[in-house]
Amino acid sequence: MLVPDPKVLRTLLTRYAETRFAHAQNPTPESRQALDDVTYTLCVMTSTKTIEAALASADALLARTCCARAVETPDSTVTLPAQSAQSAQKVSQADLAA
Repeated sequence: MLVPDPKVLRTLLTRYAETRFAHAQNPTPESRQALDDVTYTLCVMTSTKTIEAALASADALLARTCCARAVETPDSTVTLPAQSAQSAQKVSQADLAA
């Protein structure tokens, strides 16, 4: 299976959310078509048949990409949640000592 580019996938997820919201606020044939189009594209990109499966697949793909990138490039700009909690704990202990 081809893996979609994370940036493209995030953009498409944003477009889906915006289109879904717009259609819910003002349902028109055009907004329905736009929602159908973005839904179809998400399903194709994630190799799924339903929007629920496409959203779950997209989340999983992005989570793997994010975690893989964090492991491959351990720099100060990428922190994992556990590392953030440990850093916060160290700062709190330093503040208490001062």
